[in-house]
Amino acid sequence: MPQFLEKYKDVILQNNSWPVQEAKKVLEKIEGKIPKKGYVLFEGGYGPSGFPHIGTFGEMVRTSFVRFAFTQIAPHIPTKLFVVSDDMDGMRKVPDIVPDADSLKKYIGLPLTSVPDPFKEKPSYGDYMNNRLTTFLDNFGFDYEFISATELYKKGFFDDYLIKCAENYQALMDIMLPTLGEERQATYSPFMPIDLDSGKVLEKGVLKVDPKTFLIHYLDQNGTEKTIDFRKGGCKLQWKCDFGMRWAALDVDYELYGKDHFPNEPVYRSICKALGSQPPVNYFYEHFQDEKGAKISKTKGNGISIDQWLKYANIESLAYYMYLKPKTAKCLYFNVIPKAVDEYITFLNKYPNQSLEEQINNPVFFVNEANPPEGVDMSFALLLNLAATCNPENESLMWGFIQKYNSELYKGKNKILDELVKKSVVYYNDFIKPFKKYKIPSADEKLWIKMLANAFENASLTSANDLQNLTYQQGKLTSLDDKEWFKLLYQILLGLEVGPRFGTFVALYGLDNMIKLMHEKTLD
Repeated sequence: MPQFLEKYKDVILQNNSWPVQEAKKVLEKIEGKIPKKGYVLFEGGYGPSGFPHIGTFGEMVRTSFVRFAFTQIAPHIPTKLFVVSDDMDGMRKVPDIVPDADSLKKYIGLPLTSVPDPFKEKPSYGDYMNNRLTTFLDNFGFDYEFISATELYKKGFFDDYLIKCAENYQALMDIMLPTLGEERQATYSPFMPIDLDSGKVLEKGVLKVDPKTFLIHYLDQNGTEKTIDFRKGGCKLQWKCDFGMRWAALDVDYELYGKDHFPNEPVYRSICKALGSQPPVNYFYEHFQDEKGAKISKTKGNGISIDQWLKYANIESLAYYMYLKPKTAKCLYFNVIPKAVDEYITFLNKYPNQSLEEQINNPVFFVNEANPPEGVDMSFALLLNLAATCNPENESLMWGFIQKYNSELYKGKNKILDELVKKSVVYYNDFIKPFKKYKIPSADEKLWIKMLANAFENASLTSANDLQNLTYQQGKLTSLDDKEWFKLLYQILLGLEVGPRFGTFVALYGLDNMIKLMHEKTLD
């Protein structure tokens, strides 16, 4: 649960970061008072047809940023975060991720919590996926309450609002029909009965919904007329109506969602209002794109999974990446990881020496809830270039170089550095080593590299700044400009097109090692 931090009390309201601005909107919605339910409700949704993924993390962490900001501007108002699983939704197709998929085809149309678990671990497929979700969220330390839509329907929690839906049936139809095609308009009803015999969620066939008897009159899939009480799990609402009804029944104060929901937001809000409730504050975020600019898709597998990100970098770097400009489409692929890690490290290192105003503008304030870990004295890019030069099989070789560079840096001292050293080796072996291509130097280029090696030998320098300055000065003796000179060093010595600050890298790799490498690369 986020804690109120007294020292930020007088400055945070003046802050323009997007989580603070969203938190202010929530405070305005509730008129600065504790709602009747006793807390401000932040909500996130989950479709349990597939595994939780990087988008799930993004939605939860961004909601948590806003919730944390709210606790700082309104510490007297309790907050909760509900994660609602739409597990009463009918299974539309057999997911590709399940074993023995053919055995599930006969269950198409049943609520996900009525479909047997193909993994044979839980009572149903929906329960299995819900467990995957809660395990996922728990592993990342989210503070939330899990809500099953099936339980809310079956226990009668939604009954009062289902009755309101029946009483305002025409109003809901007037909202929904203009959003549908002509063919769908002919069969549409906000109510989907759960058929008494087949147990399936029926998307069409409704003849009448009676608010007085609480009965749905409908035709089943065989054309037989039936009735069912829509209370206590006898029905499920169509998803757009369900969205708005849930806002009303739970009295949701804030929900953000992906851009695909944005066109439907007016519909959700209108449904909520038609049921006599005030819609929540909403915020939409852009989808991530792959390296070619296409939308990330779980089914296409064209992006990066959260497991893949965490294979190569720390969780804080991913949270930081989610913080950045949520309404701007960004690439989510392996090549963004090193930059995201180093940007996070830069903000982390700045944080202790910043003013309160600057700290609130620092993404670390939200990523680490104003309680960041110790800074890191080495960039991820530098670690990757060290790996590119020493070709490590494991992290032990890396730590040998690091300790020679700075004896105060050792394994076990800094948790983030420990993690990044280990993951830099993995990233190097997967993404750098297979694509290294050393430039074969020309006669002039060999001469320039030898001149630099001799300068290093004669100068007896050790500090990174002195090594950088000497490298810069030697570059002036070549026919290259500064950018071309350093690029040439990276290409010949590291087999890469870009690299770290060269003097810092030499200090880390070791001056004697670098001189030896330069002579090896310029042998005739």
